Amino acid sequence: MDVQGFADGRFGLVRHCFAEVVRAQPGTGAAFAAWCDGRLVVDLWGGYADLERRRRWEADSLVQPYSVSKPFAAVCALRLVEAGRLDLDAPVQRYWPEFGAPATVRQVLSHQAGVVMLDRKVPTEAFYNWEWLCALLAAQQPSWQPGTALGESPLFYGHLVGELVRRADGRGIGRFLREEICGPAGLDFAFGLSPSQQARAVDLTGLDEAFRAYTAAGRPPLYRQAMSNPPGALDGAVVNSAAWRAAEIPAINGHGTAAAVAGFYHALTTGRLLSPGMLAEAVTPQCVGTDRVFGEEAAWGLGFGVSQDGYGMGGLGGSYAGTNTAGGYTIGFVTGSAGSFDRIEKLESTLRDCLGLAPIPAASDPPAHG
Repeated sequence: MDVQGFADGRFGLVRHCFAEVVRAQPGTGAAFAAWCDGRLVVDLWGGYADLERRRRWEADSLVQPYSVSKPFAAVCALRLVEAGRLDLDAPVQRYWPEFGAPATVRQVLSHQAGVVMLDRKVPTEAFYNWEWLCALLAAQQPSWQPGTALGESPLFYGHLVGELVRRADGRGIGRFLREEICGPAGLDFAFGLSPSQQARAVDLTGLDEAFRAYTAAGRPPLYRQAMSNPPGALDGAVVNSAAWRAAEIPAINGHGTAAAVAGFYHALTTGRLLSPGMLAEAVTPQCVGTDRVFGEEAAWGLGFGVSQDGYGMGGLGGSYAGTNTAGGYTIGFVTGSAGSFDRIEKLESTLRDCLGLAPIPAASDPPAHG
């Protein structure tokens, strides 16, 4: 299927690389965007948008990139920190009295709070009831003493952050994101899709038992506990449903375009979303060590995975968005075919070749998780 969109002349090799990626997609397609020198220099998309392969991927097709969503939630809270309505070092209980874990706002934002799984088995429908799931999280004992270890809360980070936003501001995080972040910045990304947005949504493919086994291989036991309750987050029948897409599950079910997720990071670098001081704190490591959930070495800022070269966030299935501060570019890749991060690594390497930059050592890649 033909690749649509544009790549500035200097980045013709990126278009060729992306065409190869799209041709190899076994299910639905993908999109890739990049900013450099203050300009959108690449915005490409291709493939199909639906399981039946009848609907083409368009410029405004929306895809769920899993944990690429998390920094969008974090920036909502950081805006309230800037406004003096949330204090990073205050206990969560100041804003959410029912919350039992003795964690600070900073520890929640930086994946140190320990509320990563639920002991009580609950059905998929818990994802669709914000108050119910937040009540379960408030009652949950943390998996470690907050502040003594780190571990991504793969399914619940967005509820933990989003409930802080709701308690401090009064608006739900989907509305806050729309009115304060994405709307003013012109970013086509949302938590909780309207019917018209759902009509643009891409079906996720490849979420089968083999993929679930692949993603869990070598992970600590806590990973399976954290990812499987409530069930359904890795089930195509669930995540492609209208109920899921309409719900606000901000850890993983933001939906957007590649141009939007790349544009989010460009807007951060230009001071449109956060002040330079707030951004600097957000992308400074707050904790470094072995992630208790994913079993990998991680360095977490306030909602961002950070490395010596920049900051960003990957999502289960292969999507990624971030800024390479050393190279002076931002990128976003979203895919409808669940797989590895090999595709974004090839695209970024090709982009760097076009810019005359050396390859990035694998050890310096930002965390790319749930």
